[in-house]
Amino acid sequence: MATDTNHDPVRSSAVRPAAPTGRAATRGGSGRELAGLDALELAGGGRDRWWTRIGRGAWPKLLALVLVLIGWQLVVWSGWKPDYLLPGPVAVARGLADIVPTADFASAVATTMRRAVTGFAFAAVVGFVLGILVARIRVLRAAIGSMITALQTMPSIAWFPLAILLYQLTEGAIEFVIVLGAAPAIANGVIAGVDYVPPVLVRVGRNLGARGVGLYRHVIAPAALPSVLAGMKQGWAFAWHSLMAGELLVTIANRPALGQLLGVYRDQSDSLHLIGIMIVILAIGLLVDAGFGAANNAIRRRRGMT
Repeated sequence: MATDTNHDPVRSSAVRPAAPTGRAATRGGSGRELAGLDALELAGGGRDRWWTRIGRGAWPKLLALVLVLIGWQLVVWSGWKPDYLLPGPVAVARGLADIVPTADFASAVATTMRRAVTGFAFAAVVGFVLGILVARIRVLRAAIGSMITALQTMPSIAWFPLAILLYQLTEGAIEFVIVLGAAPAIANGVIAGVDYVPPVLVRVGRNLGARGVGLYRHVIAPAALPSVLAGMKQGWAFAWHSLMAGELLVTIANRPALGQLLGVYRDQSDSLHLIGIMIVILAIGLLVDAGFGAANNAIRRRRGMT
């Protein structure tokens, strides 16, 4: 006797996942329904509040900071170096509080950040263009593909003698080295991202009519975005290293910068303010890294990976 499975409640519940409700049914208020494995994975668990996510990510960093400060103070108490060479964290904090409100400090931060943003923007343009060309043109890949990696391993300090010969002691010398330091890392990120785009996505895109720029815009660029972002993050690290080295070597009159302040305090044997400026440089690096981390998390959330 034939059985009508459409009216069998047991079999129906076995083959059909429970319908998601509330936030499991839609994400971000966009009204886009989740189905299949996404709905099963998210059912029963909503997204955390933003302050919960911040707290969960912040406490390990705060714990690491506390451990570093404790270790630093223990080294000072051990008497390894005299206090005027290695002051404790409290003394450095007081010294930093003295210089942060000054106009010279604000001007130094503004000059350094302007150089960093300008140099990184040029490096991003060069890296993107170079990466796309090398990824899609076989002759270029064979000719300069390995050269890009070799340039990435070149210490930025090694470029400065040539940069100073070409641009003298000017902003151009610093920007020149920033671009040479960051562009290879960004290009390698673009090349890796394009190389690892699944071929099935490209075939589907072509079958749907995507060609040329449209294929890159709607298929290859979104698929390569995580690798490109990783390359940009690495490129920023190289740019920041190059900038600090450049500001230590290239001093421009009446234009203070963070790296230049390091050199000034070193010449004055002022370790109190020297370590304070080092902490400021580290803090800026952490803020930029947090920005890249937020962008990476946004991509992962958009793709249902978190």
